[in-house]
Amino acid sequence: MGYKATDKMFDVICDEFHLLQMMSRFGIPMGFGEKTVSQVCEAEGVDTKTFLAVANHMKHGPNTGTYDVAQISVRALTTYLRQAHAYFLDYQLPAIRRKLIAAIDCASNEVAYLILRFYDEYMGDVRRHMAFEEKRVFSYVEELLEGKLPPEGGFRIGQFARSHVGIDKKLQELKNLIIKYYKAEAGEQLNSVLFDIFTCEADLRQHCAVEDNLFVPAVEHLEMQIAEGCNEAENEQTAPPPAETLSEREKEIVGCIVRGMSGKEIADKLFISVNTVMTHRKNIFRKLNIHSVSGLTIYAIVGGIVRLDEVKL
Repeated sequence: MGYKATDKMFDVICDEFHLLQMMSRFGIPMGFGEKTVSQVCEAEGVDTKTFLAVANHMKHGPNTGTYDVAQISVRALTTYLRQAHAYFLDYQLPAIRRKLIAAIDCASNEVAYLILRFYDEYMGDVRRHMAFEEKRVFSYVEELLEGKLPPEGGFRIGQFARSHVGIDKKLQELKNLIIKYYKAEAGEQLNSVLFDIFTCEADLRQHCAVEDNLFVPAVEHLEMQIAEGCNEAENEQTAPPPAETLSEREKEIVGCIVRGMSGKEIADKLFISVNTVMTHRKNIFRKLNIHSVSGLTIYAIVGGIVRLDEVKL
């Protein structure tokens, strides 16, 4: 069962101590006494539903059924992700590097030198990845929050989703290299830095999952709201054409489904999780009020999402 707004914040944190990092990223200090989640969030100016969405995602994964993408505050979630970036870049990754230098002998051990160089390259990759998100993605979201939607053909959050790959993979490789190939006397220093790398790897994986499963769908919903508002304001038509009722990511998934691809094949193609594919699939059928792949196929052909010769009949 997921966390609720009426739960005491103290009980939530004691139940899942990993949420302590989430608290700092939302800017929530300790010392909240017996207050409930909603009382603490309101006192600190944090959107309660967004806080619960992230907390339940971290505890139970994306299929908790305890949040609605439409009710997530994109602004609050963007602030959370920015604070997470600052934590990784300014604290966790530099701290691991310092401990790594203390734990391995770079002066006389060639493998140790290569391990440190590998880590420095990884830190550079993470900085570039997060700098792109700050400059391109978060600035785009700020424009959306002001009600501005770039012209047709401009950047959309679906482009970020398609190019977004887990930034934890190289850290996993570093951990494996140290364990398998670095020969050294048993000691607390090396074990301690390995523990930190394991922890950072898991934290980065969770961070990417929040982006994929909460942030991207919430921004896609915001894009759709703004697009619909623009259409109404311009009074161009009384109703959007069929294909416009779905986000770009949802159209991609529709195309994959009617071409006969499995959930795993779709996930691999779009660089998202199978759970995310299933969530999108459920939302697509709900939005369109369609209950079969045959009906979805007709919709996709009429809406110009696929051609007849692409469909698996």
